Amino acid sequence: MSGTSEGPTPAADLDRSAVTDSDHITYDRVFGAAPLAMAVVDREGFVLRANPAFGELLGTDCDTLSGRSAADLVDLTADARSWHAYREVLCGRQARLRCTRRLKHPGGTSVWVQLTVVPLADGEAGVLLSAADISARRELQARLRHLQMHDPVTRLPNRTLFFERLSAALEAESYEQSGTGRIGLCYLDLDGFKAVNDTLGHRVGDRLLAAVAERLTRVADEAGFARAATPLVARLGGDEFALLVEDSTGTEQLADLAESALEALQEPFDLAGQRLSLTASIGVVERHAAGTTATGLMQAADTTLYWAKADGKGRWTLFDPERNAHRMTRQALSSTLRPAIERGEFALEYQPLVGMEDGRLSGVEALVRWHHPQFGTLTPNRFIGLAEEDGSIVQLGRWALVTACRQARRWQLAHPGEPPIFVSVNVAVRQVWDSDLVADVAQTLADTGLAPHLLQLELTESAVMGSAGRPLQALQALSDMGVRIAIDDFGTGYSNLAYLSRLPVSALKLDGSFVRGFQYEEASKGVAPNPADEVIVEAMIQLAHRLGLTVTAECVETSAQATRLRRIGCDTGQGWLYSRPVPPDRISELLGARAYTATT
Repeated sequence: MSGTSEGPTPAADLDRSAVTDSDHITYDRVFGAAPLAMAVVDREGFVLRANPAFGELLGTDCDTLSGRSAADLVDLTADARSWHAYREVLCGRQARLRCTRRLKHPGGTSVWVQLTVVPLADGEAGVLLSAADISARRELQARLRHLQMHDPVTRLPNRTLFFERLSAALEAESYEQSGTGRIGLCYLDLDGFKAVNDTLGHRVGDRLLAAVAERLTRVADEAGFARAATPLVARLGGDEFALLVEDSTGTEQLADLAESALEALQEPFDLAGQRLSLTASIGVVERHAAGTTATGLMQAADTTLYWAKADGKGRWTLFDPERNAHRMTRQALSSTLRPAIERGEFALEYQPLVGMEDGRLSGVEALVRWHHPQFGTLTPNRFIGLAEEDGSIVQLGRWALVTACRQARRWQLAHPGEPPIFVSVNVAVRQVWDSDLVADVAQTLADTGLAPHLLQLELTESAVMGSAGRPLQALQALSDMGVRIAIDDFGTGYSNLAYLSRLPVSALKLDGSFVRGFQYEEASKGVAPNPADEVIVEAMIQLAHRLGLTVTAECVETSAQATRLRRIGCDTGQGWLYSRPVPPDRISELLGARAYTATT
């Protein structure tokens, strides 16, 4: 009998077949019943089958999804990065894709999902796409972010959100494609808000802040009514608010906004039976967005707000680059004052004091100059005020005293046949309070060998008049030592003439404002002489002489002035008629002359 006979199927093969069928049945049941939305996608990106949860997620029957592009269903083509990664997973060159998408239902509602795409197991062709609904989590995150980014008192955006918006507005792509390419900021601070908290309590203070926020929001809404965007109102902390204008049209728009804000806050506030009135100060900055940083814009706004406060409060002030440059220069000078003294950047020049009768050089005033490496040679009006503020005037004054006395002694030794000249050194009142001026002078005279009567210390009238306690004691001790004491700029301060007789003063220096009226003898020069000037100056000179004081006239610039001053008895003249401040060697040349030759 020919032919073949099929034997019985091996038991192992039967078991393997049974397991495979069972697995497929189990897989299908799990796939269909799973709450997680899933779809099997082939290598071409089309849906082979989707479970009911996936259809429910998309608001449709899962059977209708077969053959549709999975990428279109879940919006994977929305950005190039996700689309590229998705295709890499389909081709087997990438193991996983995970991203977040917002899917819209046909009814108009939407849902946030986290998509995961992974290859199928056991090398099967295609991928498994799953979508987990994360709408609740996203909503919670949004609520938490809102709380994090908004002020709980005013419900306005807080400092964090404000800087986030500001930084985004200053990014190039924000203004290069459209808009004006400009940005504006009103930085507002409530005047006297601390007094409200201190007297009425923080609860009333918080209500006031909330009421201010409402008014500023209304101002912003009205300003944005006819424009593309409404200004952002934010509370930056304390009683500080900001109104940010993206794509501003110029300073006029910001000025109008600031004026509207001030007007809105002028109306009294009714808070729990309390009627409160307040004002605000606003710093306004408007500029091109290109090249502007968030830090730079805020620094400019803060500076401008300070100007508004300093100018009287209850106003807005526009940023002024020139004024800011002066402030920056002032800060730069202040920060380098002390090191500059140690580096030897200061020098003294000397302006002659000339006898009115004989024209001889009788003394010099030492004037300090700062040879700044960045700003050039600076005169005292640029830095003395700063030195007094930070206390470095003590160190600078001590250096000037020693340098001037040493130079005066050199002139004396170099010209033994000539009457020695005195040197006059300016002293700030802070030097009297913050240092032992008497000890410093005594030590300097001892070290240099200069006689006390050849040193004159100049103090301003406002610093001397009315002095009591330590300043008066120091002046008396210096006078007893033989040092000359002069009052500088006399006639512009307190002018307490009765008190003058009790001060240990040996000289008065008339302020230049009196001398300027002496500039011309005749009105033909264009400036009519004022007879009252001569009467006042003559009276002061006579009073000084009766008190045993000498008088020096400052700012003598013409021979006419010198003639009139000589006629009414002025002792000494100082000014450009004789010489501008000059280096020490020029004074040495003048010492040999029998009489001083006036120069212009």
